Amino acid sequence: MDIHPTPLAGSALIDLKRLTDDRGFFARAFCEQEFVDAGLDPTISQCNLSYNHEAGTLRGFHYQLEPNAEVKVIRCVRGAIYDVIVDLRPDSDTYLQWFGAELSQDNYRAMYVPRNFAHAYLTLTPDATTIYQVSTPYTPGAERGLRWNDPALDVDWPVEIAHISDKDANWPLLADNADFPAVTSGAR
Repeated sequence: MDIHPTPLAGSALIDLKRLTDDRGFFARAFCEQEFVDAGLDPTISQCNLSYNHEAGTLRGFHYQLEPNAEVKVIRCVRGAIYDVIVDLRPDSDTYLQWFGAELSQDNYRAMYVPRNFAHAYLTLTPDATTIYQVSTPYTPGAERGLRWNDPALDVDWPVEIAHISDKDANWPLLADNADFPAVTSGAR
């Protein structure tokens, strides 16, 4: 694996090192020791699969509160998505900044999402399928979210949002959310 830090400390993009021949390729998608060597938490306690019928489907922004905060590793195995993370660590130099990257069946790239980050993705193709490796089981009482179109985040989504759940469409704006210290518009 080739692990590349993103501008948000602690997060990473993970590319496969492909061993190719006339049959195709073989690659390691996860290695505990390589994660440790890169300073990433290798704990995986749950794997999830998400399928999306149509392009323009948005899922997120989701996160869990401590002590149930999650590390996530997201890979798109069919189609393509635009994957976005937001740093929710108040002491971080990149607090409330976002980073996005395309993950697809062609690039096989994964996004490593540290604890105390929010995560969302937008499908760029129909029939997009993702696999999530997660460090902590889903805990409904600890789940929170950010509004996908919050002006304080100003995320630049690459295509129009056509499908979103009621829950994801109605998360509170940061300016109205007591969980977040003073938020200024345009944090990026």
